[in-house]
Parts: sequence; structure tokens; C-alpha cells
Amino acid sequence: MTRRSVIPGFGLTLGFGLLYLSLLVLIPLSTIFVKSAGMGWHDFVRVAFASRTLAAYRLSFGAAAAAAAVNLAAGLLVAWVLVRYDFAGKKLVSAMVDLPFALPTAVAGIALTALYAPNGWIGQFLSPLGIKIAYTPIGITIALIFIGLPLVVRTIEPVLADMPREVEEAAETLGATRLQTFTRVLLPALFPAMLTGFALAFARGIGEYGSVIFISGNMPFATEIAPLRIVGQLEEFDYAGATAIAAVMLVVSFAMLFFINLVQIWARRRMEA
Repeated sequence: MTRRSVIPGFGLTLGFGLLYLSLLVLIPLSTIFVKSAGMGWHDFVRVAFASRTLAAYRLSFGAAAAAAAVNLAAGLLVAWVLVRYDFAGKKLVSAMVDLPFALPTAVAGIALTALYAPNGWIGQFLSPLGIKIAYTPIGITIALIFIGLPLVVRTIEPVLADMPREVEEAAETLGATRLQTFTRVLLPALFPAMLTGFALAFARGIGEYGSVIFISGNMPFATEIAPLRIVGQLEEFDYAGATAIAAVMLVVSFAMLFFINLVQIWARRRMEA
């Protein structure tokens, strides 16, 4: 007896899914390449690989990678606390994790600047020590950590919740230390989810704009991010130049996410083997 699907057949659902994906993702992104292709190769290289733009690339990708790495460790710790322990105010802490999702990014940028500026609540105590956070790459990284943490926590949390505690108890019964239990029992199962969380936080950080522009200072060759370079080209009515920078970011981002997905597939196959 053939089992009937709850939703319509494969052909109809696949066609609707591809149409929806094309209208919202593929077609808008393809216009970036079409618009930048009209510049000519010489003008494309001149704009997309100018020294100022290369500095913005390095800052955007570097800060996003650093923030995602910090969130990977912090997100694992937060997810562990939310899953493994019961305590007063647990639901409140869980809601606070999702706060960066609901908070407008510009508001987050203003709040972080108010905290870490030289005359801010925290910055006023760091300035006499020669520590400057606002208007530096460190401030940009902190802003990206703020907006990326929920992605890591919510990716790891359900996987960790599905792991029975009996597995840890069995490892301890066999004489494994806590470190061995984590590295040899828990970490292999959590690794694909951790990698997914890292990829999501990294991708979010690359394109982040609102929470960064206030705390970065937007100084060329120092604290200017790549999305700001795109906005700058648009303000100068250089639409082709803006799409050229966007095309480079899109290609590099896709290549890095594709590599991370390959590592995820390798990790899952290794676990199944």
C-alpha cells in the first residue's frame, strides 16, 4: 500500500520551493553579478580590489571569524547550562539569549558605544589603563559577538538536549575522566551542530551593519567594514562599484560556507561509520 503524503506530491512541492527560492534569493543575488559585469574587468578590479576595500574585507572577515570563534565556546557553555541545570530564573536567562534577535541592530550599536566609548560606563575605567575598545577592531568584534551568540546557542541546545545523561554516566563508570568524557563522547556528537552554529554566526557577522557602524568609528584602513564601503559607493551613486564589492563578498562568503558544509558532511559520515 502506497503511503500518501500529508502535503502535495514531490513535483509540486519541489517546483514551488524552487520558485520561492528563485524569487527571494537566486534572482536578487544574480542581479549583483549582472550589474557588476557591466563595469568591465579593469574597472571591476579597480573598485573591488582597491587598497581601501581590501582593508575593509580583512576587517569584516577577520572580525566575523574571531566573533564566531568566541561565540562557539561561549555558546556551548550557555547551551550546556540551559540544558543540564535547573535554577531560578532559567526561563529569563533563556529569553535573554534571544534578545539580540528582537533588538534592532542600530539600538545594539548605540548601547555598546555608550558602554565602551572613552566616556562610557565601562570605557571610562579602561581609558586610564590605555585600553580602548570603541572605535577599534575590538569594539567591532564585541558587536559581532553580541548579535551572533543566539545563533550558536540555539543550534547546539537541541542537540545537547537529545543526548541522554546515561552516556556520560556510562563513560564515568568505565573510568573516563570528565575531560575524556567531553572530548571522546560528547564533542564528536556535538561537533556538526557546533560547526553549523559557527557558520551561522560567521555569516551573520560578515554582513552586519547596524550594530557596527556606531562602535567602529568608520575610519578608512582602520575600522571601516566592507558593508560600509558598499553604502559609501551607493551614496556616491556608484551603483556598479557597490555591486562589485558585494559580488566579491558574496563569492568569498559562499566559498567559506561551502567549505564548512563539506566539513559538516565529513563529520557526520565519520560519526555514522
